[in-house]
Amino acid sequence: MNDGSKKKHNGKQHDKPFKIAAVKLVTEQGYTPKQAAVSLGVPMSTLQYWMKTLGQKPQQQQAETIDTLRLRVRELEKENQRLVMEREILKKATAFFASHQP
Repeated sequence: MNDGSKKKHNGKQHDKPFKIAAVKLVTEQGYTPKQAAVSLGVPMSTLQYWMKTLGQKPQQQQAETIDTLRLRVRELEKENQRLVMEREILKKATAFFASHQP
């Protein structure tokens, strides 16, 4: 079945939180990539790939992301307030119509 054109794969797949935690071992906790890879049981090349794809963003991009998140939180808080008010109106309308049933 193996035609030789496909890469071998050991079957292990790691979820994104695991990959991020692995990268943080190197970027935040002072592990070398080799130490982190050995302690996690993953190939060093895999950890290096995760570092490349999931590693820290430049400082300016992080600041923009934080500002974007703050704006999104404000928008969601406004929407939540509106939805709570709508729900209260619907509760009152339901009670009103229920009390005026024959």
